[in-house]
Amino acid sequence: MNTSVNDAPQWHLQPEANRTLVTLSGDWIAQDGRVPDFPQSALKDIPPNEPVEFSTEHLGKWDTSLISFLWELMRDAREAHVELRIDTLPESAHKLLDLLPENPPQPPPPVRQAFAPVAAVGQFTLDTLNEVGCVSEMGADAARGGIATALGRGMMRTVDLMSDLNAAGPAALLIVGVVNFLVGAILAFVGSVELHKFAADIYVASLVAIAMVREMSAVMTAIIMAGRTGGAYAARISTMQGNEEIDALQVFGIPVSNYLILPSVLALAFTMPLLYLYGCLIGMLGGFCVSYIMLHVSPLGYFHETLGALPLDQFTFGFIKSFVFGSFIGLTSCRIGLKAGRSAADVGIAATKAVVVGIVGVIALDAVFAVIANVIGI
Repeated sequence: MNTSVNDAPQWHLQPEANRTLVTLSGDWIAQDGRVPDFPQSALKDIPPNEPVEFSTEHLGKWDTSLISFLWELMRDAREAHVELRIDTLPESAHKLLDLLPENPPQPPPPVRQAFAPVAAVGQFTLDTLNEVGCVSEMGADAARGGIATALGRGMMRTVDLMSDLNAAGPAALLIVGVVNFLVGAILAFVGSVELHKFAADIYVASLVAIAMVREMSAVMTAIIMAGRTGGAYAARISTMQGNEEIDALQVFGIPVSNYLILPSVLALAFTMPLLYLYGCLIGMLGGFCVSYIMLHVSPLGYFHETLGALPLDQFTFGFIKSFVFGSFIGLTSCRIGLKAGRSAADVGIAATKAVVVGIVGVIALDAVFAVIANVIGI
């Protein structure tokens, strides 16, 4: 068979004296989509003791599609009890065929999961406690790294800290300001509708100030940072995990807690109280705009009523709450990024999980702080 190497892949079975010859010709490229099949019935007329050999004189370029074809031919020959000689194949194809098993591995049988709610609850509890322990250990390592850095013995790079501070601070001012302004305006609008019935319009300033300082500014800012910065941390670290950069750091003996986690956690822990204070001011401004337009409250009266409604301990409690929120978002996001898989899909999963865990965790922590504030009388 005189075929040029530019032809489509072909095979031809030709009986000869004391043997059967399989002639391979053409280019066997899987991307072309022209790889022929080998029917199992093609070997049924070959005598059991007659060998089958290959002729590759006219074989052109080939890739794994040829190996797949030969592997299928070898299985059919084994089932038909026909001797198949692959010595005349190219050496590289011979080596690849030697690496393949005789039969394709069988998929494992599906595991049937019994309905065991108690075991599921117990496993969930153990997994949750394990994650709490891992996050606490990461926090302790980050704290030790921060102390070592302050003493000049740490391995944290200043450029990483400054980059994270910029991403978590100045770059977030716009979205934090817009959200808190709208929240303050909504609180003033809802409060003005009710307070106007009792001729207590001026107390809208107290309502907005207390709500923003005590709850809304800290919680809304933390939710924004969980969705904006926490997801970015998880995506960044999971991408490094997929690119084996985390493994490279561990091989070189560079602690991941100091090199990656510490700058991220410090950036959020430092910027969250400042963003909280910024959110309070912007939220009060939003409340003033609505009060001035709807209730015609004077700027001086609104300012005086706001100052009278806000003792200093409210800001102190808000600062502490914001610091805890920022540290929690940073630690959980880094933890989720470190335990993510190595594929591209795992990056998206890690980012989504970090956002969900951050938002739910912030709301749960805020409930704990509300109980603490009630106990200590703030």
